[in-house]
Amino acid sequence: MPQQLTLRVRPRLALVAVLLLLAFVGATARTATAATPLTVSQAIATQNNSVQTVRGYIVGEPVATTTVNRSGFTDDLAIALADSAGETSTSKMVYVQLTSSWRSTWGLRTHPANMGKQVDVTGTLTAYFAHPGLKSPTAIAAVGATPPPTTTTTSPTSTTTSPTTSPTTSPSPTGTTGPYDSTYYANAIGKSGSALRTSLHSIIRSQTVLTYDQVWAALKDTDQDPNNANNVIEIYSGRSIAKSDNGGGVDQWNREHVWAKSHGDFGTANGPGTDVHHLRPEDVTVNSTRGNLDFDNGGAAVSQCSDCFSDSDSFEPRDAVKGDVARMIFYMAIRYEGDDGWPNLEPNNSVANGTAPYIGKLSVLKAWSAGDPPDAFEKRRNQVIYDTWQHNRNPFVDHPEWVGSIWP
Repeated sequence: MPQQLTLRVRPRLALVAVLLLLAFVGATARTATAATPLTVSQAIATQNNSVQTVRGYIVGEPVATTTVNRSGFTDDLAIALADSAGETSTSKMVYVQLTSSWRSTWGLRTHPANMGKQVDVTGTLTAYFAHPGLKSPTAIAAVGATPPPTTTTTSPTSTTTSPTTSPTTSPSPTGTTGPYDSTYYANAIGKSGSALRTSLHSIIRSQTVLTYDQVWAALKDTDQDPNNANNVIEIYSGRSIAKSDNGGGVDQWNREHVWAKSHGDFGTANGPGTDVHHLRPEDVTVNSTRGNLDFDNGGAAVSQCSDCFSDSDSFEPRDAVKGDVARMIFYMAIRYEGDDGWPNLEPNNSVANGTAPYIGKLSVLKAWSAGDPPDAFEKRRNQVIYDTWQHNRNPFVDHPEWVGSIWP
């Protein structure tokens, strides 16, 4: 009798063991699958705003949609990944945004030896530089060994889709086309360098000049929250706030001069002091913190302004508007050339400009413009100013590549 009982129990135990083993194997397989990073080619094909981990080799610094520096790195704002350490085709790369917390470790200007390293990057799969990208990374870690780069026939200092392009030459002034090229910009198309600058100044200096009181109404139109017509978006903080809550009180919004009015001492008189192309809504406290500081990377976190930083001589806005800030500065430099009674405004590479008609830091502003191309909000703003308020345009919103042609 005991022997019969044993025979009946053992098959059941064996069945349970098998089921447990299958469950363990299945869970292990699922875990391994879930933990497997995407390849770069998979990431390029999966630009759907999902958060994923991508594995690839660092192959350069993206500076434009089809240009990646492989040496002579200009900043720490982005890196390009590819499935091969020797890849030179930008169409086979994913561009990774480096937010402030990752720049000191993974930026190529600071750490050029990172070239060729294989890394896992976790972030949001979405366009960056109008190119397949990985933004807002939450993790970056080196993995595996680094193989030597493969032989390539392209330029050793840059990667572009055009074999005749070099990072040491100015970008073509007609790198993109736009609806105003044959009308508003007709006299500028085909020009570069100083000739382009002179032509653009002649074009955009024709404008309707607003009063400082009119700026209130203009900003309520130009900076309207696309998701709430009763609000405006503050440029640095990104906060949506009621249009009616403007003034000088705590937590209200006021008129921020992106080109600080003391840099040229033009105040709020009609002219550069009321030019809506560089005036934006901003929280009173954050506006005070920025003051008349030049622009640069780094510093301590700014209260009430997530992802903003400042120190004794500079201010760094949030990543989403770095390009906006840069293009406003470049507009002011071209619009105000000192030939109409106003100071000759110009960006330079200093962060100690005081009351001189200069603002910096030029190298950083150029990198910001390249790293944060014009988005829908900035383009709409440019159009509203042109259609309704000043009837002139910011050429660097329409043609961001002109920045490199004028300030190579």
